Amino acid sequence: MPNRAADLLPGTLDLLVLEAIARGRKHGYGIAEHLRHTSDDVLHVGESSLYPALQRLLLEGWVKAEWGVSENNRRARYYTLTAAGRRQLATERQDFTHMVAAIQRVLAHD
Repeated sequence: MPNRAADLLPGTLDLLVLEAIARGRKHGYGIAEHLRHTSDDVLHVGESSLYPALQRLLLEGWVKAEWGVSENNRRARYYTLTAAGRRQLATERQDFTHMVAAIQRVLAHD
């Protein structure tokens, strides 16, 4: 079972980050915690994987960022999805669903 971003299928981290941000505005630590918590402590995404992914998503125009103050009164960069990001998330969800179905067919084949 994967437990690090490096163990995920290529492209899966972007999908998971987009999904986490779709649930509401989050800073980097909040995204990592959301992924850890909702995966029942299986997915641990470190800064060395998360921040390059966020930078890619920013460059693609799928997320936007603004500075704010975190829960513990620290300056943090908050990320939200753009309209293009919502469309990309829908596409990536569909692609991932097809990939998982294909893998399940291979595993179930006699």
